[in-house]
Amino acid sequence: MNIDQVVHELSAAVAGIVDSSTRRRAEYSTDASNYRVLPQVVVMPKDEDDVVTAVRIARKHGLAVTGRGGGTSCAGNAVGPGLVLDFSRFMNRIISIDPDSKTAVIQPGVILSDLQKAAAVHGLRFGPDPSTSTRCTIGGMIGNNACGAHGLSYGRTADNVRNLRWLTGSGQVVGLGSGKDATAQIPGLDEFILSNLEVLRLEFGRFGRQISGYSLEHLLPENGRNVAAALTGTEGTCGIILEAEVRLVRQAPAPALAVLGYPDMPTAADAVPQLLPHHPLALEGLDAQLVNVIRTAKGEHSVPHMPAGNGWLMVEVGGATSEEAMAAAEKMVLDAGALDSLILPAGPEAKRLWQIRADGAGLAGRTAAGKQAWPGWEDSAVPPEHLGAYLRDLELLMAREDVSGLAYGHFGDGCVHVRIDFPLDGDAVVMRRFLTAAADLVAKYGGSLSGEHGDGRARGELLKTMYSAKALAAMAGFKALFDLQDIFNPGVVINPEPFDANLRRPQANNLLASDGFAFAHDSGNITNALHRCVGVGKCRADLRREGGFMCPSYLATRDEKDSTRGRARVLQEMLNGGSVDMSWNSPEVHDALDLCLSCKACANDCPTGIDMAMYKSESLHQTYKGRLRPISHYTLGRLPTWLGLIGPFGPLLNKVASIKILRRTMLRLAGADPRRSLPTFPKAPFHTLKEASGPSKVHSHGSASAMTNPTSGDAPAEPPRVLLWVDSFSDALSPDVPKAALKVLQAAGCDIEIAGPGACCGLTLISTGQLTAAKASLRKTLDVLYPHVTNGRTIIGLEPSCTAVLRSDLLELLPDDERSRQVSKATKTVSEFLTSINWQPPASDERIVAQPHCHQHAVMGYDKDRVLLESMGCDVDVSNGCCGLAGNFGMEKGHYEVSVAIAEQGILTKMSNDPDRSVLADGFSCRTQVADLAGRSSRHIVQVIAEALEKAGKE
Repeated sequence: MNIDQVVHELSAAVAGIVDSSTRRRAEYSTDASNYRVLPQVVVMPKDEDDVVTAVRIARKHGLAVTGRGGGTSCAGNAVGPGLVLDFSRFMNRIISIDPDSKTAVIQPGVILSDLQKAAAVHGLRFGPDPSTSTRCTIGGMIGNNACGAHGLSYGRTADNVRNLRWLTGSGQVVGLGSGKDATAQIPGLDEFILSNLEVLRLEFGRFGRQISGYSLEHLLPENGRNVAAALTGTEGTCGIILEAEVRLVRQAPAPALAVLGYPDMPTAADAVPQLLPHHPLALEGLDAQLVNVIRTAKGEHSVPHMPAGNGWLMVEVGGATSEEAMAAAEKMVLDAGALDSLILPAGPEAKRLWQIRADGAGLAGRTAAGKQAWPGWEDSAVPPEHLGAYLRDLELLMAREDVSGLAYGHFGDGCVHVRIDFPLDGDAVVMRRFLTAAADLVAKYGGSLSGEHGDGRARGELLKTMYSAKALAAMAGFKALFDLQDIFNPGVVINPEPFDANLRRPQANNLLASDGFAFAHDSGNITNALHRCVGVGKCRADLRREGGFMCPSYLATRDEKDSTRGRARVLQEMLNGGSVDMSWNSPEVHDALDLCLSCKACANDCPTGIDMAMYKSESLHQTYKGRLRPISHYTLGRLPTWLGLIGPFGPLLNKVASIKILRRTMLRLAGADPRRSLPTFPKAPFHTLKEASGPSKVHSHGSASAMTNPTSGDAPAEPPRVLLWVDSFSDALSPDVPKAALKVLQAAGCDIEIAGPGACCGLTLISTGQLTAAKASLRKTLDVLYPHVTNGRTIIGLEPSCTAVLRSDLLELLPDDERSRQVSKATKTVSEFLTSINWQPPASDERIVAQPHCHQHAVMGYDKDRVLLESMGCDVDVSNGCCGLAGNFGMEKGHYEVSVAIAEQGILTKMSNDPDRSVLADGFSCRTQVADLAGRSSRHIVQVIAEALEKAGKE
């Protein structure tokens, strides 16, 4: 087969995207599984004709075809060696919703949460809801027969599919539903059913979560000869979905959540059968160790109050009203036999608990000991009455093989999710021994190897454990009716490859393994750090609805290469070496990282905690070490140095910049986009102003609330001692910000010192990968700041990105400097500090739209700012998501369109929807973006407070 000829034919005949580049193949080489299978070509079809044409060309050349949606498969059924069809890019349209028949017609690439949002207008929803609902596609759910938490009440996807528009291996497009009309469209299907009645009745559909293999029980006459349901769960091995009609259900009006605590997970599982008669909408299990992973990573505040116990059941109960649901939950608790319980109405606290459960797939990627854990046995299922016994035996098996994992899952259906720390860096002997024994164990309890993810490459070889030879032959015969040439997902389910073939093993090639790294990567190893990305794909979700910021460039382009996962895949291929030959300076690597804004949102929003901003900096550092850099690295990347030299010449530069041709020329010479503006320089930097001159210490006698010791009546307390750190941007470009900060801190009764010169965090050096220089800059900064910390002062940062460097990057770049941790711990934002001393700010009724800086969201969070503003009485609407400028990113050539698109999806829309709100943006880059694209001024939070103080003083 000549792949160049195949690509040529595809490119000439397909209207969508055809890509066989090394970078693209690397992005699609794996999904959320352990498997790495490099495709030959990726096609993103625009419409049905593209799909039919692409499959015809593949069939002509004997090229395997794999359908792919969100790429969130944990079993390796969304990767293939030939042609990968990605439906998520273009074929993602909701064609119609009929509220009367409670149905929707959709294309296969529709994201589940998008369907839920559209159906909610009619009081409807799609029943099954996997935890990946914000990025998984309906086509993928049909492929795997997905279930989710509410599969208990609404059934599997197979129970909710009415009709499929289906492309067979012969190129025939058929509409398949149920009944004799459906079976008659596939030659030989009626004869197949009649000749296999016995095995279909005895071995298939024995309990609700028997997802492994094909669900051929739906073909039985007593089950309505439902061909659409039988094809659901065939994992792309029998054809391609072109369109689907799915059933919708009424939303539960007022669910309540009961959280039940037990001594351990098996004991929690024992209680499941006695809870099922209460008809819960969802019944989930959650291991305390998994919750502790969150506490360790993000602090105690990140986890809501949980009942006593080491294993919990989360049980959702419905009702016509909230009161009715709460009463039903209380009644159920009486039968729970729990150590402790908590009942919550629908609302923010319940949502936080569900989010922990939803993030399980990513959180469980690390064991309690911090080891990398892998899928493979991540969704076995047994009848619920056997669940407790099965979990005890599974724990014994893990102990015997010296492996571990964090358990959670759909306990009401008997489905257990657990990722296990198999050693995959050798020949996978432990994995093979464990999975073989685990398959025997689940068969002993009449269970299923898979309870919702399908078999894929992970469990196909083990199907012989739970099915007879006759049943396996029946499944092979069913596939042959639809795909006689075996072009669809070969090696999956039917004639499966060994489950330890094509494993995605973390390894570094010899060249890279010997290289030194600037950051203190995970366990001192960048390979381990990059393999934190297990492919759950949360970076492809629009998290702005939930207060997230990840991943702004993907939301603008909808291209896998611009997702955190896509970038991680390319870097993993680079580090692994093998058939894809790449290094730090490969064009494919830089293309993958080019549109990363270094916003750091992934470090907070991704449940695996991967930090792509760090890896981009490392990549640039490794690429240009000892080499000539792009001009923007010398201009934008060393901006604080240039700002320090401009000093009093700022007003002159303003005049030069006011001449359009000179401004555009200056920007081009600096490696910036000429459509951008140049900053407007103040008359003088802050450090030359009266406020910053004279003695560095500013004594203040402010409000009584800050000056009273609550433990000793009205006795005066020591004033809070702070060090105001005026960063390069605030000093040279926004001196009004530190001036306002002084007023606020003085009003709060602080003993203030202003940091001396030389305290630059090196942010622009970090973002452009000049990490040797960044380390030198940070050491000088420690020299300036550390003595104040030892003297008991809190460092107050004004620029969020600079503050985030001291809180986060400092610890990664200078981990062995004992001063780093103390300076990091002592550094606070203004809002963090003021709320910590319980200062009552002045009242204000201002209506504000706030744009948090993405680094603040990722490292410090915005909660304290919101609390402070609301305590003033401000009406605050927070714009979630990056502003799009992100420091030097939006200024650089080639990034303007994406930068603008990100802003239009976020802050610009917020401002347009409510133009009377004033704009608050602590980040200099955020204020610049708002001014550039909307012509609006914006203020720092200290300016908002200072103006309120001034107004109160006048009154």
